[in-house]
Amino acid sequence: MCCKNRMLTIILSAVTFLSCAQGQNTEMPSSYIAYKTTEKIRIDGDENEVSWSKVSWSQPFVDIETGKKTKYNTQVKMIWDDTYFYILAKMEEPHVWADITEHDAIVFYNNDFEVFIDPDGDTFNYYELEVNALNTVWDLFITKPYRQGNAVLNDWTLTGLKSSVKIDGSLNDPTDIDKSWTLELAIPWKTYRTSYFEKNIPENKYWRVNFSRVNWDFQLDNGVYQRKRDANGKLLHEYNWVWSAQGVVNMHFPEKWGYVYFSSKEIGAKDIFTIPQDYLVKEQLYTLYLAQNNYRAKHKKWATSIDSLSSKAFRIADKKIVPILENHSTGYNISIKSPFTDSIFTIKENGKIILN
Repeated sequence: MCCKNRMLTIILSAVTFLSCAQGQNTEMPSSYIAYKTTEKIRIDGDENEVSWSKVSWSQPFVDIETGKKTKYNTQVKMIWDDTYFYILAKMEEPHVWADITEHDAIVFYNNDFEVFIDPDGDTFNYYELEVNALNTVWDLFITKPYRQGNAVLNDWTLTGLKSSVKIDGSLNDPTDIDKSWTLELAIPWKTYRTSYFEKNIPENKYWRVNFSRVNWDFQLDNGVYQRKRDANGKLLHEYNWVWSAQGVVNMHFPEKWGYVYFSSKEIGAKDIFTIPQDYLVKEQLYTLYLAQNNYRAKHKKWATSIDSLSSKAFRIADKKIVPILENHSTGYNISIKSPFTDSIFTIKENGKIILN
C-alpha cells in the first residue's frame, strides 16, 4: 500500500503517465483460474492439503511500476468452495521480522502481504487486506480510488476471516538466515455481500483482484529489526512487488488489477479463461478520463472536444473507434462503442464506467 503522504505526488505522476499512453500497446493484466475444492481446507499456513498440491502457482510477482523481476520471489495459489475464497502466498525472505501487533494499525510499516478485491470491477467500493509475519491484520473498505477524494472505512472488519502464518526459519532473529514465510487465508464470500440475501459466489465469473508485497530494507538497533534510514535519518523507500503490474507506484488504480476466474470445475480438471476484449475499451476510457483530469488541472475547466485531449486517431486492436464526449452541468460523459461486442461503455467525471 502506498504511503498516504506520498499519494498526491503519485496521483499527479499517474495522470501524466497515463494521459501520454494513448496509442501505445496496453500491457494485459495477469489472470488466474481458481478451481473449486471439495476438500476441507485447514488454515494453518501449511500447504499439506491435496487441493493445494494440484493447483499451479501464479507467475512470480514483479515490480509494481516497471514489471521487472524482484529481489525475492513471491507467488500465490487460489482455490474456492461454497463458503470461502482461499489464498496461499509464499514469500522468499532471508530475514523474517515484524513488530506490529495491533489490529488495523498501519501494517505496511512492516514487511507485509496485501490483497485487493473489487468484486464488480467498477473501481468503486473495493476491499483491502494487509497481513504481516505476526499475522496482524489491517482490513479496509474503500469507497473509491484516492484520485477521487475517497473515504476509507478503517473500522470495517472482514468478519469471518481465517488467516495463519508459517515461517521457514525464525521470527525476529537476526543471527540466522531464513528461507520464507507463508500466509494462508480463507475469506468468506458473505463478507462481500451488498445485501443480506445476495448470492454473490462468483461461480464461472471473474473478479478483479491484485496482490502486493511490501518489503523494506532493514537495519539493526541493538539487535532489533528496524526499517532502514539514510545518513540523514530519512526512511528509505519500500519495495512494492505485485502480481499484476500497475505501471505506477500506486495500488489504488483498480482498473489495472488482475482477473481471477472462479471455475466450477473441480481441482484436477482443466478450464480456459480469456480476459474479455472489452478490457481494452475500458483502458482507452480510463486514458481519456485521466487526460480530462490533466486538462482541467491546466485550464481550470473540462475539455469540450475529444480533439482537445488527443489529436491522434483512436484504435483498439487495429480497429478504429470514435470516442464521444458529452459535457453537462456537473461534468461529462465519454462513450465508446466496443468494436468487439457493440456494447457502449461510458466513463463519467468520477471515473466510474457504466455499460449502456
